[in-house]
Amino acid sequence: MNYIRHLNAFFSFIGSDKRLSASHISLYMALFQYWNFNRFQNPFPIYRDNIMKLSKIGSKNTYHKCIKELHEAKYIYYHPPVSKFQPGRVSLARFDVQEEPASRYK
Repeated sequence: MNYIRHLNAFFSFIGSDKRLSASHISLYMALFQYWNFNRFQNPFPIYRDNIMKLSKIGSKNTYHKCIKELHEAKYIYYHPPVSKFQPGRVSLARFDVQEEPASRYK
């Protein structure tokens, strides 16, 4: 996982994506931080209260709207919890994977 390449690609994508607001970006960055804590393993567990606190989102409605829209836009893959006592699970799309230029030498 190339941390810098991933973030550069993400910011390149959001620059031209008119669907996303500051709340979406803040939520994505909080999820990215948790992904990093989980050593970039997909999927990883999340608890709504922790993610809301880290992303500075104060409304559950805003949180659910943003996580749904990030999922629909394919920035993340969200798997809601089965019960309110279990964590949700999130997978982040990899943006650091880039095709290497073909070499002239074999």
